[in-house]
Amino acid sequence: MEKFFEFAVVFVTAYLIGSIPTGYIIVKTFTGQDIRTIGSGSTGATNVKRVMGKKWFFITLLLDAFKGALPVILAKFFTTTFTGIGLLPVVAAIAVILGHSKSIFLKFTGGKSVASGVGTILALNWIVGLLIAAVWAVITYTSKYVSLGSIIALALSPVLMWWFGAPAAYIAYCALGAVYIIWLHRSNIKRLLKGEENKVR
Repeated sequence: MEKFFEFAVVFVTAYLIGSIPTGYIIVKTFTGQDIRTIGSGSTGATNVKRVMGKKWFFITLLLDAFKGALPVILAKFFTTTFTGIGLLPVVAAIAVILGHSKSIFLKFTGGKSVASGVGTILALNWIVGLLIAAVWAVITYTSKYVSLGSIIALALSPVLMWWFGAPAAYIAYCALGAVYIIWLHRSNIKRLLKGEENKVR
């Protein structure tokens, strides 16, 4: 019973933190607009950039990454259940991703969880997280497509977790998380294949 309670507390807390709609709050506060009615309709950093520019793109990116990392760090240091296999930090990571993409505060809409996802990976294994961030930055800079950088970087995450000897739960999380985030980018993939995806100016 105690294990179930700890599991539930971690999941609910991480989901609620993930649900905090950073991009929505920023745009609503400073412009009065609902970001879900602009551009891609996502609450993520890329869509924030369309409304408020590069400065707020990076602020949203960092806040979403922090939002992703915080519940995982708390789960790593303050839980006592299943510590040997690293299960509860992964539960926290999954809940954050779900919260960001399906926010309870925005009627289960949200962003595509890339920054939050990288934040969770940083918290699970900082070396892998930094490598993923570097891959994202290089691909995005050279191709000018944020979506392409995101897809490639997240697809590499389970391989890098395995390479650095992470627990099996971490590798499985990265594999499932990559599939989920790529699925959230399915419309971007269609536009990329058609040559119609928006580039970063």
